[in-house]
Amino acid sequence: MCCCIVQDDDHRVAFTSIAELFRAYFSDTDLVPSDIAAGLILLHQEQDKMESCPKEPEEVLCHSPSSLVADDLDIELENAAHYMLFAAAAYGWPYYIYTNPFTALCKLNGDCCRSRPEDSDITGSDRRNFHFGSILRITGLQYRDFIHISFHNKIYEIPFFVALDHKKEAIVVAVRGTLSFEDILTDLSADCEDLTLEDVLENGFVHKGITQAANYIYQKLINDGILNQAFTIASEYKLVIVGHSLGGGTASVLAIMLRNSFPTLKCYAFSPPGGLLSKTLAEYSKRFIVSIILGKDLVARLSMPNMEDLKRRIVRIVANCNRPKYQILLRGCWYEVFGGDPDNFPTELDGRNDDALTQPLLAEESLMVHRSPSYNALDGEPHLNSPPQYPRLYLPGKIIHIVEECSSRRLCSSDIKYSANWSNETVFSSILISPKMITDHMPDVVLNALNSLSQEHRSCISCQTK
Repeated sequence: MCCCIVQDDDHRVAFTSIAELFRAYFSDTDLVPSDIAAGLILLHQEQDKMESCPKEPEEVLCHSPSSLVADDLDIELENAAHYMLFAAAAYGWPYYIYTNPFTALCKLNGDCCRSRPEDSDITGSDRRNFHFGSILRITGLQYRDFIHISFHNKIYEIPFFVALDHKKEAIVVAVRGTLSFEDILTDLSADCEDLTLEDVLENGFVHKGITQAANYIYQKLINDGILNQAFTIASEYKLVIVGHSLGGGTASVLAIMLRNSFPTLKCYAFSPPGGLLSKTLAEYSKRFIVSIILGKDLVARLSMPNMEDLKRRIVRIVANCNRPKYQILLRGCWYEVFGGDPDNFPTELDGRNDDALTQPLLAEESLMVHRSPSYNALDGEPHLNSPPQYPRLYLPGKIIHIVEECSSRRLCSSDIKYSANWSNETVFSSILISPKMITDHMPDVVLNALNSLSQEHRSCISCQTK
């Protein structure tokens, strides 16, 4: 898969790092794809059964009923709905065509015939002006509102643009999310490295690939004078950094890097990766970063400790189930597509105390390498004294969690109602299995949810004033 990619030092380092990560992750397992599929199906049904049970009072996340907190949430949701347009626009023509499949090509073909201003600062390839034309149409801005646009894309170097947002009086830096193989390599370079900042005590660990991408944009903004040029034009405007997915993580680390120079900056990270910042940096970032997470988004829960936990849960539930695999897969496919009640698959644990297990169970020999950490997890050993294999990293900033009020089992359904609340990082400490774990991450779905909440809030205000 990688042989067609241009080989340079950055790629070799990335390949080596990613290969070592995969080697360490899969070294103690002997799972085939059907084992993983069966495990995910069983985990999803087990999860749905647990969600249908009434929660204990301490399990319910309480939110302050004060009007001040509610007003703050409404303001942030309105801002997030506005800035999500910029984060989505950074994807360029793929996003625009995806959301406007019948009319996009005709409109973009018309735009490509127009001459581009000679003074526009655009780097990277944009054949037929499709990327820039899409950004203009999504954001509703004019040519003159753009300070710099970069379509340059390599590993650790991702596209971004800087524009003037006159509606909010802001200089917006929008960073693109994952769209190319180079971006995937940046995502998978998940080693930890130190982030050193002058005059900031809360230094800590960060995601290596995302930090290098943020450092690339930082050098462009500062060393190339892009931000100086922007503030020369609009000196009274505030700095806002936005991005979705990989772009959200990069925007968050970039905001931390720029915080000392621009104390009033704000960052909106939409669906950022979960394994991003150490605890101290995550706490520090709550002063100026807001993360927006929709539903059961996989990427927001994606970190190496969470992946290790998912692997152990899959091994445990597959090893403990005594039903034939084909039954699990067939009934699971029906359940995922058509819904219904979760199957109550009998397991070897029925009627027994899970914590008291001392003997390996069904399929243990074929699933696990003897005496590995995941093998030991089968017999319930706590391993309190063993150090974690991966350092725990967290989501950036304050977290707004948007959920469906009445969850629909269908992937595509209309008239979905959403609710939003302030949340905390513990809610995202485990990967949830759901058909919507991927769709909840898509930028158009996030934008629709934010627009729905914003429109509902405006309707409530209108009703109160009448």
